[in-house]
Amino acid sequence: MRLASIVREGRPVPAVVGDRGVAAVEDLAPQLPADAMALLDEKTWSEVTASAERASSEVFAPADNVVFTAPYRRPHKIWGIGLNYRDHAADLSETAPDQPASFIKGDHTIVGPDEPIVIPRQSERTTVEAELGIVIGRYCRNVSEADALDYVWGVTTILDQTAEDILRQNPRFLTRAKNFPTFFCFGPELVPMAEVLERFGALEDIEVSTVVNGDQHRTNTVANMTHRPASLISFHSQMMPLYPGDIISTGTPGAIVVADGDLVEAVIPGIGHLKSTVRAES
Repeated sequence: MRLASIVREGRPVPAVVGDRGVAAVEDLAPQLPADAMALLDEKTWSEVTASAERASSEVFAPADNVVFTAPYRRPHKIWGIGLNYRDHAADLSETAPDQPASFIKGDHTIVGPDEPIVIPRQSERTTVEAELGIVIGRYCRNVSEADALDYVWGVTTILDQTAEDILRQNPRFLTRAKNFPTFFCFGPELVPMAEVLERFGALEDIEVSTVVNGDQHRTNTVANMTHRPASLISFHSQMMPLYPGDIISTGTPGAIVVADGDLVEAVIPGIGHLKSTVRAES
């Protein structure tokens, strides 16, 4: 069973997604918080799933009958990782760094599935990048790489954007190039680690593809990352605390320059399919 947020009467509400369809948490367990981030607590999520298992089928709607939005909009922080696939580093005539090339994105960048990704007027070369996202499930500080995945709630599908022409002016412009509104799209579902490991056995077997206008431009597997998820979690937890709902966007197999009207997708088989359209800022 997966966690998402859907739009109901103009407001986002957390929901579960399972074999029987989609059900709002407020219909399953009205006593629980109406906030998806609060449901990342292990005990609370267990209450949600138990309530869903007991619920009648009438509570569930087909996924095609609901509107998904971003799972949540106010994480403490979003870490992005640059040049983490060796092939992508080569695309940019760069060498994959021996330590993570990380940056922080503000929550103002967040949009959900099918919400437009906007090319800012300051950029003439904006790229879209499919990525696997790691969702932190509990407070995480100074953890070892061996223990790091114990702090993960689950994974999700991400479209991360870059004003590449701004970044090429000067590598110190990374924060500016990554932080325009709509430059972080994620969802529609958060997949619990238990399901991920049951399906794949290890995160390294997950495959990520960047797709534009139906063409699969670049695909790679997590095993080909320079810094794999457990290493990224441990590294960043030694820098600062990670909190429930924090997201680590683990890097892209390839960035694609986009234009007004393009349909862009992050495809991660067994995890999710995230799509959006691109429009130029007027």
